[in-house]
Amino acid sequence: MRHVRIAILGAGTAGLTALSQVRKHTDDFVIINHGLYGTTCARVGCMPSKALIQAADDFHRGSQLATLGIRGGEGLRVDLPAVLQRVRDYRDARVAGVLGSTNSLQPAQNIAGRARLDGPGRVIVTHADGHEEVITADHVIIGTGTRPVVPEAWRAFGDRILTTDDLFERADLPRRIAVVGLGVIGLELGQALARLGLAVHGFELRESLGPLTDPVVQAEAQRRIGAEFPLHLGRAVELREGPGGALIVGNGQTVVEVDAVLAAMGRRTNTDGLGLDTLGVPLDARGLPEFDRNTLQIGDLPVYFTGDVNGELQVLHEASDEGFIAAFNALHGRARFKRRVPLAIAFTDPQTAVVGQSWQALQGRPFATGGFNFAQQARAMAMLRAAGQLHVYAEPGSGRLLGAEMCVPGAEHLGHLLALALQRDMTVAELLTLPFYHPVLEEGLRAALRVLARAVYGDAPLEMARL
Repeated sequence: MRHVRIAILGAGTAGLTALSQVRKHTDDFVIINHGLYGTTCARVGCMPSKALIQAADDFHRGSQLATLGIRGGEGLRVDLPAVLQRVRDYRDARVAGVLGSTNSLQPAQNIAGRARLDGPGRVIVTHADGHEEVITADHVIIGTGTRPVVPEAWRAFGDRILTTDDLFERADLPRRIAVVGLGVIGLELGQALARLGLAVHGFELRESLGPLTDPVVQAEAQRRIGAEFPLHLGRAVELREGPGGALIVGNGQTVVEVDAVLAAMGRRTNTDGLGLDTLGVPLDARGLPEFDRNTLQIGDLPVYFTGDVNGELQVLHEASDEGFIAAFNALHGRARFKRRVPLAIAFTDPQTAVVGQSWQALQGRPFATGGFNFAQQARAMAMLRAAGQLHVYAEPGSGRLLGAEMCVPGAEHLGHLLALALQRDMTVAELLTLPFYHPVLEEGLRAALRVLARAVYGDAPLEMARL
């Protein structure tokens, strides 16, 4: 048995961010990781998916070139194995950069094995060769991440069931795919695969797509994305064997025959066998303990719950923030941190984003809405991307910004502008005094803010700051 100051469980984004902070102050630590190193984002998430989306969007652009007076676009073709190889090359470069943070560690500091808790400060490690080691620690940072959800019955269909953990490893893909689950990942990959020429059907248990909750914005997303591949919403899906190794996918209303199914039904927290029940604190229905999201501490224990595993917002920037917070508190004592404004983006076309408080979160309290449709937005029309709906929400009376939902071109940029304004606790009036260049997509945001200003302030002039 040995003792360390800090034990980090998991080498994902949260764990590696914590590691980078811990190493600045002490060598008395250990990081324990089960499975592949390299983070969900770099290996199977953000980075490879965006490389695939880029190829799909560029190819799709070829179908629009004739409208611009450019001939020959119809002669473009997709070499899917080459596309997937480029995705892997790009992905591997990102993973190599991530691995550098652990490659320089001493063997005693970096253990490839499975950890389980045996109380707040005691970790039992099963090494890769099977032997067990007991490590005690003053502080434990849990960042064991998540894995894709796959119904147990579906595992019988073998490699015809794809997840993001193996999709990008394929040298090629079958030409008929059902995407089951139309959250962010399902929408992004479903549209990308459809644009690359695959026959794609999307299925979703909910009546909605992605993170959008505003009915008007949701309807626009369904209309735009549904124009590229069929969407089947509001019913559970069942699979069965089809002829010649095909799969039959049905939801009680629609039945399709496909060669493979991409399971995109979310990710399950990696807490199996982790020993959270030995911490002596209550666990919820998911088996997760309550924790303070401003400190990441579980109760009064010297244990911190960070990253995707804690069931909060499962995005990289939140996991990175949480790794920093946990490491700071483990090193320096308890401090409460102001969390950043929530920001979720899906890189569909049009892109979708939810910033701050969603429409659903605002139900039950008064709020005003300012909207703008991009069908006639000048820059979007020039770009052949004139479609989409933006809604911005504010507090009546004060005009303080509360949040926004959108399905518009350039949502990644509009979302960031609004997140910055929300973080600064700005009002609609204050945001309207800031410069908007012409012609840019951001003018669509200004138009929505003007509508919102009239709802909040009436017809008082607000455009220019007065001395």
